[in-house]
Amino acid sequence: MSEAKKGWRWGVNRWFVLLFIIAGAIAARFYPPIQPHVQLPAEALSHEPLFTLPVFGEFYLTNTFVALLIADVLLLLIAFGVSRAVKRAESDGSLVTRGLPGAVEALLEVIYNLTESTAGKWARFIFPWFATITLLVLVSNWMELIPGVDSVGLLEPAEGHGYAVQDLGWAATIVKSAVEHAGHGEATYKLVPFVRVVSTDLNFTVALALIAVFMVQVIGIKAQGLSYFTKFFNTKTLFSRPIFGVIDFAVGLLELISEFSKILSFAFRLFGNIFAGSVLLFVIGSLVPVFAQSIFLMLEFFVGLIQAVVFGLLTMIFMTQATQGHGEHHEEAHA
Repeated sequence: MSEAKKGWRWGVNRWFVLLFIIAGAIAARFYPPIQPHVQLPAEALSHEPLFTLPVFGEFYLTNTFVALLIADVLLLLIAFGVSRAVKRAESDGSLVTRGLPGAVEALLEVIYNLTESTAGKWARFIFPWFATITLLVLVSNWMELIPGVDSVGLLEPAEGHGYAVQDLGWAATIVKSAVEHAGHGEATYKLVPFVRVVSTDLNFTVALALIAVFMVQVIGIKAQGLSYFTKFFNTKTLFSRPIFGVIDFAVGLLELISEFSKILSFAFRLFGNIFAGSVLLFVIGSLVPVFAQSIFLMLEFFVGLIQAVVFGLLTMIFMTQATQGHGEHHEEAHA
C-alpha cells in the first residue's frame, strides 16, 4: 500500500509540473517577454539624494542598497531562528536540530572544523569573520532566486536606450500616459527594479574585499606585532648580504603589491560571477520563457554557494598565513 501511495503522489506531482509548463507557455503567448535592460551601475530609486558628503558627493537610495538591507534582516532572522532552535533542542533533551536551523548549524560546524584544522589556536578569532562573510555572501547571492528580485520595479523613460512603448503590450497604456504627460511623445522606457542582487554592485564587493584584507593585516599585527611589516619591508640582510638583501627587499615589495591585488581578486571574482549569472537569467528568460530558466536557476544556486564559500575560505586562508612568520613554513618543513 505504501509503495502504491508513493507512486500515486509522484504521478500527481508530475501532472502539476506539466500543468505549470502549459500555463507558462500560455502566459508567454499572451504576455510575450521583452529583452531586459542590462545596466552595470546600481539604479537609484530616489530622485533626490539622501545626503551629501563633502568629499564623496551625493548618496542616493539604490536598489542594491535595499537588497543589502533585506539580506541583513534575513541573516539576523536566520541567526535568531538557529539560536531558538538550539535552545529548544537542549530543553527537550535532544541535541539534534532539524530543518533550516539544522542545515545552518551543520554549515557552521563544517566552517569551524575547517578553520580549527587550518588556523589552530587562532580559530576562535578567525571563525566569526569566515562564517559571517560566507553567510552574508550566500544570502546575498541566493536572493536572485527569489521571484520579483531584478524583475519587479518602476517603469521609467530611458534616454537613448530602452524599448518603444508599443513593444510593452499589456502595460503600454501605463507607460504611454506617463510618457505623454512628461511631453516626450513616443519615447523609450526601462525597468528600474525595486530590489537588485547586491553582489552585482561593485561597491559591495569592493567594500567586502577591503574589510577582508584589512582584517588580514589586523590579525597579522595581533599575532606578530610590528615585526609583521618586515614581510613587506625586509631590510634585515640589505647591508650584511647585499645581493640577497636586495632580493629579499624586492620580494617584500612584491608581497605588498600582492596585498592590493587581493582586493581586486576578491571584488571582481564575486562581482563577475554573480553579475554574469544575473544577465544569463535575464537573457534565457527573454529568449525561452518556459521551463528553460529553471535549469539555469539551479546552476545559479550552486554558483552562489560556491562563490560564498570561496570568498570566506580565501579570507580564512589569508588570515591564517598572516599569523605565521616568514621562516615558519621552512622550519616546519624540516622538522
